[in-house]
Amino acid sequence: MEHQFGAGLLVLVEGDSTAIAADEIGNAANAALAGGGGVDAAIHRAGGPEIIAELRARHAFGTPAGTAVATGAGALPARWVIHAVGPVWRGGDHGEPAQLAGAYLSALSIAAELGARTLTLPAISAGAYGYPLDDAARIAVGTVAESLRAGAPLERVTFVLYSPRTLAAFERALTAFR
Repeated sequence: MEHQFGAGLLVLVEGDSTAIAADEIGNAANAALAGGGGVDAAIHRAGGPEIIAELRARHAFGTPAGTAVATGAGALPARWVIHAVGPVWRGGDHGEPAQLAGAYLSALSIAAELGARTLTLPAISAGAYGYPLDDAARIAVGTVAESLRAGAPLERVTFVLYSPRTLAAFERALTAFR
C-alpha cells in the first residue's frame, strides 16, 4: 500500500528491512544504543560489527527516547543507519506519544541533513517496548505523512513491517489518515 504526501511517497510493505535497499535504514534502537533484539539485532547482525563500534565511539552515552543518531551502514544495502529510540509503553501518561513522534521526526531530520532521498523505517516501540500497535501505527503514519506533506525532502519513505498483523495496523492508519 502506498500514498503520495506532497512530493514524497509513503509506502507500507511486510518484510526484512535489512534486505531492502535505501539511502538510509531506520533502526528501532534502545536508549543505550547497545544493540538489542528484534529489528535492532537484525540490523547489527546484517550490518556487521562496524555499526556497534561506531555507536560506541561516537555515542558512548546513548541517546534518549524521542531522538535518533546516525552511523554508517556496514554491509547493509544503504549508506547510513538511523538509530531511532522510541519510548517503552508505561500506560500512555508519561509522554510516550510525543516521544514516539519525536523518534520519527528525529529520523526524518537526520535523513534530510544527510541528503537521503529514500528511507526505510520500522514500527518503533511496537514490539518489545509494548506500545499498543494501533496507536503506534497511527502516530508513525501521521508523523511521517505530515512531514512529507510539509516538504520533507524525501522521495520515498517505506515502513518495512515484520508481520501481517503489523502491516494491517499500518494499512488501517494510512487509510484513516488520507
